[in-house]
Amino acid sequence: MIRNYLKIAWRNIVGHKAHSLINVFGLALGITCYLLISFWVRDETSKDNFHQNGDLLFTTYYSTIADGKAEGMYASPRKYDDNQVSMILKDAKEAIPDIKHLCFYITGYELPWGHPETFQVGDKKVKMEGSRASGDFFKMFNYPLIEGSAETALQDMSGIAISRKMAEIFFGSPKEAMGKNLRFENKRDFIVKAVFENLTTNSSLRFDFLLNWDAQEKLLEWASGNVYTYLQLNENASPIKVQRQLNQFLEARLDKKVGVKFNVGLQRFGDQYLYNHFVNGEPQGGRIEYVRIFNGVAIFILLIACINFMNLATARSIKRAKEVGLRKVVGSNRTHLVIQFFSESILFCLLASLLSLLFLLLAMPAFNYLTEKQMSYPFAQLSFWLNLFKLTLVTGFIAGIYPALYLSSLKPVQILKGILKSQKGAVLFRKGTTIFQFVLSSMLIIATIVISRQMNFIQHTNLGYDRENLVCIRIEGELATYNKYRLFKERVTNMSGIEMVDRTSEAPHEMGFEVIEPINWQGRPANATVAFKPASVGFDFTKLMKLEIVEGRDFSKEISTDSADAFLINEEAAKQMGLKDPIGKWVSAWNKKGHIIGVLKDFHTASLRDPIKPVIIDVKEYEYFGFIMVRTKAGQTRNALASLEKVYSDMNPNYPFSYQFIDKEYENLYKSELSTSKLTIVFSSLAIIISCLGLLGLVMFAVDQRVKEIGVRKVLGASASGIVQLLSKDFIKLVCIALLVALPIAYLLMSKWLNNFAYSIKIQWWMFALAACSMILVALGTIALQAIKAAIANPVNSLRDE
Repeated sequence: MIRNYLKIAWRNIVGHKAHSLINVFGLALGITCYLLISFWVRDETSKDNFHQNGDLLFTTYYSTIADGKAEGMYASPRKYDDNQVSMILKDAKEAIPDIKHLCFYITGYELPWGHPETFQVGDKKVKMEGSRASGDFFKMFNYPLIEGSAETALQDMSGIAISRKMAEIFFGSPKEAMGKNLRFENKRDFIVKAVFENLTTNSSLRFDFLLNWDAQEKLLEWASGNVYTYLQLNENASPIKVQRQLNQFLEARLDKKVGVKFNVGLQRFGDQYLYNHFVNGEPQGGRIEYVRIFNGVAIFILLIACINFMNLATARSIKRAKEVGLRKVVGSNRTHLVIQFFSESILFCLLASLLSLLFLLLAMPAFNYLTEKQMSYPFAQLSFWLNLFKLTLVTGFIAGIYPALYLSSLKPVQILKGILKSQKGAVLFRKGTTIFQFVLSSMLIIATIVISRQMNFIQHTNLGYDRENLVCIRIEGELATYNKYRLFKERVTNMSGIEMVDRTSEAPHEMGFEVIEPINWQGRPANATVAFKPASVGFDFTKLMKLEIVEGRDFSKEISTDSADAFLINEEAAKQMGLKDPIGKWVSAWNKKGHIIGVLKDFHTASLRDPIKPVIIDVKEYEYFGFIMVRTKAGQTRNALASLEKVYSDMNPNYPFSYQFIDKEYENLYKSELSTSKLTIVFSSLAIIISCLGLLGLVMFAVDQRVKEIGVRKVLGASASGIVQLLSKDFIKLVCIALLVALPIAYLLMSKWLNNFAYSIKIQWWMFALAACSMILVALGTIALQAIKAAIANPVNSLRDE
């Protein structure tokens, strides 16, 4: 029986090649899109979820509430109002029985964070990316150790744990690395205590080495207060209870500032990567939003492909009516007919799935390039084939359910009398599903326009400073001393391709450091709390960055007191400090009391997701950390870099020359959005193609059904344009209805997405007009392919068999 069903299904597929090709190709595109997006979603959701005790691992997050405003962050301030938060939390493990392990983790050793650090063995000097972690780290997290043990890897302040890659670079193999010395930043030697396997891409923590957390404070310089705290709870422990106990523990030990509420919360460690944005002090958004968006897109595209199948199957119902009638007359019941039509649907989907594997082979390299991931072909995984089989069955069921139920319900008496016509319910169903698929396609077009415009806005908006031709070099080694830095500046300032050189303690595009204390100012209201982004710079910083001074003056070498008691603030700082006339008002910060000499026009110190924050700047050319900023002459960057490398290598020989372009670093702040923009364009285009395939099939069927009517009209004098208009108007009506439904929904969804940015474009009418015109033109082009062909056909051929 099953073989008979499949044989008949295959004959129907082969007997109607054009419609079968449209169905198979459309379903294959839909399945391919679904698979690609599911790979991306799986890669995103697998981050940090490979640890054996994943459900017991938590990261702490911190929220402060002041003046009714809540701020949240994962990295805890090491100091809060002169309290050492991390030092207090260190004792929480003993005080709270449900905490099995507790460790601290920091991503660098001085401001700014996250930059490679120099290691040396003999004459080999290499920069590696690494972090600091306390002793329980390898006990909590499943990063496999090749050499050494979890108990001893990070227990010794003179020890270091390194990756297989790092061991091979310096020593040839993990085994040879054990017990050997590594020179760190030309300051101290560390002994290799453990070698761990190279981190896979499903870890959000990135490091090639780990130093002992205590060694950072006792052996190296502290320059930042941000520390990540990770907990492993005992089995059956309540995270809510532990969170409450942590707050009680801190409450009893923190000398809190009046007017500021400080809370600690627990977030599952595996969720930190996806929930990396804070709303009202709580982790509620971030990359999870893009996971949800593309999950929806995958389902929408697959639905569009299924709708095409339904529409074409029900449209062909009249041609298959006699088959159904004869089957019922000779004894076939409705169940057998339903099984027959489901068999056809699943066979279509099986062929589509096979074709989608070919599409997958061709698309995966380009998809990896677009998403900047390293996803491999899953063909060796049994789970992939099981999921593909389930997807084929589910798609076949969804695509075939309405045609099977509809065709099996036809009455044999009406069929055999020849009085069956397209039923009103089937016509309405086809129209409704056609509208639905064009609603989805129209929404994707609008999303593409809005996201692309927002990305263009981000890339070209005026940040308040000129980020073009701006090179940033990390201050380290010999250049950390004032005399060497000054000599470096003098030597490179007049070299080929270099326009200006200065320094700053903070990278201008990502000033992530904020302080409330110990900053005070003249006329400060009682209990006023302002979180400043501080920076210590050289005298030429504002000129180099091309910052605009709206009030007062810039720092000047000619005025000796500027290095001791002068501050610049931005407009937002003056506003939040409540200073209407700030010039000359005194400010006290970092044991330095001075006066505000100028107000800078607001400039962005982070991504456009965040509002502009108060900035306070002083002059400290002797700081041992930060960046050397170099403005190169337009078109001469290569010469400038060659000059910089030559002088750098001569003056700082123990450190490899490295640099970043500020415009590239700025773009990296929006990697998620840029990737989303590219994917949206690709999948919107594919959704439109699939929709148009379905529309093409319906038009082909409509022409086939009305071929004699068209012939009669032409004989009676109808023009080709009139025929095209006749065939087009009903379908264009459906597209217009779809647009009316899609536009308000798309507006609401895109408005919500833009709310993630403090600075964004305005959704304008022309975006909807462009989407509507594009949709109508694409539909007209699809319809015209068949309508024109029918309109210019010789009516004699269509009327001859009468």
